[in-house]
Amino acid sequence: MTHDTEYFRRRAAEARAAACSKDQPERVEIAGELALAYAALARRRAAAIATAEETPAISFSQIA
Repeated sequence: MTHDTEYFRRRAAEARAAACSKDQPERVEIAGELALAYAALARRRAAAIATAEETPAISFSQIA
C-alpha cells in the first residue's frame, strides 16, 4: 500500500499529540520517535513527488 504525503503528515501530527499527552508518560518517548519518523517520511515523499514532477517524460537524449 502506498501512502501519500498528507497521510504521513497526519500520522506525524497524531504522534506529536500523543507525545504531549500526560495520560501515559511511558509512551511519550515512543510517540516522539514516531512523530519524527512520520515527519521524515512526509518530507521524503514530498521530495520524491517534486523530483518526479521536474523530470520530463522524454529526456532530451532520447530525442536526438
